[in-house]
Formats: sequence, C-alpha cells, structure tokens
Amino acid sequence: MKEETYRRATAGDHPTNLSPDYKSTVGRSPRKSAVVLPHSLSEITGPSLANERLDASENDLTKQRMAEPLGERIIVQGRVLDQDGKPVSGALVEIWQCNAAGRYHHPGDQHDAPLDPNFYGGGRARADADGRYKFVTIKPGAYPWKNHHNAWRPAHIHFSLFGPAFATRLITQMYFPNDPLLAFDPIYKSVPAGARERLQAAFDMDLTQPEWALGYRFDIVLRGRNATPME
Repeated sequence: MKEETYRRATAGDHPTNLSPDYKSTVGRSPRKSAVVLPHSLSEITGPSLANERLDASENDLTKQRMAEPLGERIIVQGRVLDQDGKPVSGALVEIWQCNAAGRYHHPGDQHDAPLDPNFYGGGRARADADGRYKFVTIKPGAYPWKNHHNAWRPAHIHFSLFGPAFATRLITQMYFPNDPLLAFDPIYKSVPAGARERLQAAFDMDLTQPEWALGYRFDIVLRGRNATPME
C-alpha cells in the first residue's frame, strides 16, 4: 500500500479543533499538541467496506417507508475526486439529515417540530467508475440548536465517505447556495474563509427533472488545494 494513500491532510482548508464561537468545541478540543503516530497495518485492517452490499433503495430516501415523505423533493448528485480531479471509484458515500420540518429521526432530537413517519433521514450510495454518486431526498429544514441566542442551523446534509476500510472515514456537510443563515452559523464559519464555498452545493438545471425535483451538484474532493473541508 502506497504511503500517499493515507497522507495526512494539509492545514488551511479544514476547520480547527477549537472554534470558540462553536461552543461544544471548547470542551472537546485537545489542550495539548497531537501525538503523531506512524501509519501501520492497523490503518487498513479491520472491517472492509469494499464489498459492502447496498439495497436498491438506499440512495432514495423518499422510498424507504410506506409512503412519500413531506417536503420538497431534491436530487443531490456529484463525484468523489482526488487532488488531481481523477475519480475515486468504489467510495461508499453515506448521508444523514433532518426532515423538512428540521427534526432528526433520533430520540436525542426533542425539537418542537413534527416527525415524519415516512422519512428516516439516512441513505448510502456507491461511487461508480467515474466517481459519481446520486441521492434522491427531501430538502432539510433549518432548526434551532441553542449554541447562542437565536441560533439556527442552516439547511444541510451530512456526508460520510469511506474508502476500503472504516479507518478511512471522512465526514463533511453540504449546504445550499446563498442560504442567509450561513452568515450566522459558527460551524460553517469555523471553516477557513477561502474554503467555505466548497461546502455549498450548486443548483443544476441539468439535474432538475420537470415537475418532479430540483437538482443540486456537490462534488467532493478528498485532498489537495481544492479539498472539500472535513470535520
């Protein structure tokens, strides 16, 4: 296995561990410098996801329950790319999100908004030979999160990407273009200013299907100067 496959991320594109305006980072960020451990076989052994079987409906979050969920149907499509713009085929792409009312299907979310019995909020897809993935889902709503006075999270979808093993997991968030709440969101603003727009999907009329769903394109670059910021 080439060493560059597991090269550590460069500074400047990703959010720092400590972002005081994002209050939970104050308690969970390390107080001392990280101890750099050399990569070994432990980085690539363990559960392998290369042959993980996906069900046919896992990438369509509108067909996982008995009926259609409430909300605006959208298509999210993009490519997983390396630093040279080459496709990363076979990557396992996972998403999770709240429903159209801004509530997660999780017991920890007690936000005073309705749950949708027909929306679970999670899906998976496998990138094809061109690195392309696709999801059909519902546009998530904004929700309050009590980080500060009148704090609202902008609409977003969480993304998790896996290579051949669990240790290769990367996590990021996708936002929608020109959302006015982005200017007030400490999580989005914890990303270096020059890299923030890489977290915004682009509206794409070519992906939009007439009388059915709006389309958004969100390419994910794993590293390099155009890398998508990761958590």
